[in-house]
Amino acid sequence: MRDRLRFAAFGGGLVVLLGAALGIGALVGDPSERGVEHDGSYRSTGLSDSESGYTLADLSAPASPNRAGPLSFRITGADGAPVTRFAVRHEKPLHLVVARSDGGEFRHTHPAMAADGTWSVEWTWAAPGTYRVFADFAPDTGAGSGGLVLSHTVTVAGDAAARPLPPVGETASVDGYQVRLQRDSGDLRFSVTRDGRPVTDLEPYLGAYAHLVGLHAPSPAYLHAHPQGEVGRTSPGPGTAFHVEPPVPGPYRLYFEFAHGGSVHTAELTLEFEPLSTTPSTSGAGHRSGGEHR
Repeated sequence: MRDRLRFAAFGGGLVVLLGAALGIGALVGDPSERGVEHDGSYRSTGLSDSESGYTLADLSAPASPNRAGPLSFRITGADGAPVTRFAVRHEKPLHLVVARSDGGEFRHTHPAMAADGTWSVEWTWAAPGTYRVFADFAPDTGAGSGGLVLSHTVTVAGDAAARPLPPVGETASVDGYQVRLQRDSGDLRFSVTRDGRPVTDLEPYLGAYAHLVGLHAPSPAYLHAHPQGEVGRTSPGPGTAFHVEPPVPGPYRLYFEFAHGGSVHTAELTLEFEPLSTTPSTSGAGHRSGGEHR
């Protein structure tokens, strides 16, 4: 079963804030009209800080790096009241993704919600810079509503030199593991090895054998996809495949998350997507495909 990516594309260029947070983000249109597929996934384009009557509000976080404190926010409805009912998707009612705009820092976590609808998680910024905070969720309306992605951009005080996106590539190393990316038309296939041996016992992580998050540059854009197959019915490695059709071409920093040895590991690669009529390429020139079907 193919899981279409969940996609939110920023309009315009990168927004840099000077001392204030600016709300940007969210999928456009009524969730019920977003092409939701039978497995609950969807793809869409467009952003704003409020969408379909929902708003990412009251975002608060430490103002400078190396200073611990809560990162908190609320999701409010059309009436301005906090939303407190959310559908559980991939084992969590809300997925929080935070990344620095140059791709240098990334975190996927799951805050806790208080009775008053305030979400919070203890937080420390590792370095100054401009960060994007994405709240990925589905309100529990009782009508099978689709998902939303709402976002704010936050500037953390301090000198932060702009860094270019790392070059495109097909391999990455993390925590002693090696990850290789292969392309096969619209599919992205990741294989995991350790000490030269295939890892064939990937562990379930949030209801899947892997997760894929991507940030586009320089728009930027956000994607969150889940692999084909199902835990318990699909082989747990060494390969996982994602069907990805981003409507915005260009370079993405990809974060491939997988669990093994009792820990979650995140491998980072840069991928260049050609327009949808062509095959994705990690070279940025020409059209290449590869990989074996599982």
